[in-house]
Order: sequence, then C-alpha cells, then structure tokens
Amino acid sequence: MPRASTRPTSRDVAQAAGVSQAAVSLVLGDKWKGRVSQATAQRVREAAATLGYRPNLAARNLRLGRTRTVLLVVPALTTEFFAGVYTGAARVAAQHGFGVVLYPSPEGIGPARDPFASAQSALDGVIASSMAADALTAIRGDQLPLVMLDSDPRGPGTATVNLDIADGIRQVTDHLLTLGHRDILHLAADVASWTFEVRARELATRLGGIPGTTLRTARSPISIRGAESAALTALSTAHRPTAVICDDDQLAAGTYKAARRLGLHIPDDLSITGIDDLALATAIDPELTTVRLDAELFGERGMQALLAVLDKDTPEQGDIPVNLIVRGSTAPARR
Repeated sequence: MPRASTRPTSRDVAQAAGVSQAAVSLVLGDKWKGRVSQATAQRVREAAATLGYRPNLAARNLRLGRTRTVLLVVPALTTEFFAGVYTGAARVAAQHGFGVVLYPSPEGIGPARDPFASAQSALDGVIASSMAADALTAIRGDQLPLVMLDSDPRGPGTATVNLDIADGIRQVTDHLLTLGHRDILHLAADVASWTFEVRARELATRLGGIPGTTLRTARSPISIRGAESAALTALSTAHRPTAVICDDDQLAAGTYKAARRLGLHIPDDLSITGIDDLALATAIDPELTTVRLDAELFGERGMQALLAVLDKDTPEQGDIPVNLIVRGSTAPARR
C-alpha cells in the first residue's frame, strides 16, 4: 500500500538544513540572532519553505504560555491616523506570528471596558495610543505588559514610544517666526492628554524668549465644527493674530471655515498650520502647512517595543522624527 502523506516536522527541516532541531526552533521562532549565523538561519528558512513546513502554533503557544494576540487601544476610529497606527502594528505583528485586536475606547480618553471575559488569559500584551494613564486599568489588570504610545515616559507602562512632537512644534514656530509672525493664536485641543500638554508647553517656551511676540490660546474639541466655533470667537477681535497654530489638521480645517466667514484670505490675511498631515491637509484650499506624523511607523515601533518586552529585551530608544511640510497656508505676515 502506498504510504500516507505526512506533514513535515521540525526534525525533517533540521535534516534538510543540516542543523539541530534546536537551531530550527530558534530560527522559526525568530530568536536566532546572536545564537546562530545568518547563513544558517537562511538555510533553515529555505529548507522549511521547500518542505512546506508550518510550525504547530497552537502547541508552541501552549508550551510558551502565550496567546500571540495583543490589544491595540486607540481613542477613536474617526481619523485615518489611528488606522495608520493599526496598519503598522499589524504588519510587524504578522511578521512574528501575532494577531492584533483593535479596540477603540468608548469615551475616547477615559476608562475602557474590558472587551474580554479575561483579558489576562486572552492577551499577551497591550499597546495603548494617546490614552490617559488610568484608562487601561480594566484591560491591563496586574499581569499584562503595556506599551504606551504618545504618553509621558515617566507614566505607567512597561515601555513608551513617542513621536518627537516637541520638535514638530519647534519647526512650526521657527517657520512662522521666519515669516515675520509675532502675534500668534494657539488653537489647542481641549483634551487632557500628555501629547497636547507638550505642544502647549513647547510653544510657550519657544515664543517666550522672542521680544514683541504675543501668544494667545483658545481651546476646542477635536472636530471641524468645534474648531470653527472656537476660531470664530478668537479671531473676532480688534487686534487679530496673524497666524494660528492648530493642534491637529481637523482644527486647522475648522479655522479655515471661521476665517472665510470673517472675510479673511488665507494666507494673505492669516497663516494657518496643523499637525498630522492627514489626507485632509491636501484636500483644503490652499493646501495646509502641517507637521507630518508617520502613523504607520508609530504603530510599527509600538509593536516592536511590545515584542522586545515579551522577549525581555530593551525596546529601541529615541523619539520618532517628525517633519514640517510647508504648503500654501502660510505666508509672510502683513506689516
């Protein structure tokens, strides 16, 4: 009788590659660096591909005590930025055999309900983007590794990954100062979050040392309608600012609407800047000068940090660089 076909095993891969089963386990478990050579790792991968070998993830997960599932908690799904964060995190997760469950906090920033009967048994870790420090108590419990995105490095969490928001504010401020703007309005997000505190603090510090400079602040919910209302009030003054620095692109779009209701021309009468570089930034006219935040890289770095924590390694250090994209919404201040 013909022999029934069987699935290749790690022993078969080891024999084909001329290595030990332990080496196969290291390579296919992505733990080979520093333990076997790159040439050996490549040989193992080629042998596995040739044989059509697929590791038994269920057995390996049971042996390691892992579910290979992580939770990504974001404030909302209303902007493409958080979709980019998810895309980046899921890409890295898939490369390491992990899945990512996306969970928007019901209140945006605030306590998040546990979406699992027992998160500690269902998850290996949590990545939380732009959340208040106490928002994850129900999900994290006392056991799960936690990587915080866009958060105070001194706060809770096993590791923190941040964009260099402070440098982004410096780039925006220097750009407007070079254009001669000295009377500036900060349209700030009315959200109690570390990232927005950094923006306000850096802006005040940057402009505080420039003689003859005035900085005013107006607050708005993160919405175009809310920004339009807040900007309309802030711009309806006898001594109007010549430039508005907005905490994000949605606030900038609302400021555009307010300016036009007041009969102001952008950028001749008023320069406007944003932060994020969403698709919205090039959909409005004139196109928006804004700080580009690489959302996908942000998500990638967050997932890489969590993987490092799970492997008891040190995550990559240093904030992610951001870049000012100068477009048509800024021009020299009118004297």
